[in-house]
Amino acid sequence: MPRKPPKQPNKWSQHVTETSNAMDLEAGVFKKGAQEMARSVKRSAESSTRRKSSPFRSAMSMLTFYENRAGKSLTAADRKRVEGAKRELRKLFGKKPR
Repeated sequence: MPRKPPKQPNKWSQHVTETSNAMDLEAGVFKKGAQEMARSVKRSAESSTRRKSSPFRSAMSMLTFYENRAGKSLTAADRKRVEGAKRELRKLFGKKPR
């Protein structure tokens, strides 16, 4: 009886992040501080011609996607940085804070 090869982990979220058709992100954007991360994602969303919604929604979706896909492996400090980037993004777009 032949053995099945070991199952490879499914890295679909990495593939989406790398090949997203929504917008192009700067390399290392999620390693930056909250303000730099928010400004970078805002620039990417505003310059994208492929996004399907407003620049604010696209940028916020990308931050949320990163936060959700990192899951439990996202450290508390990194999660706080992403939440700070979301707050900063709201300010940059003139939205009310949550």
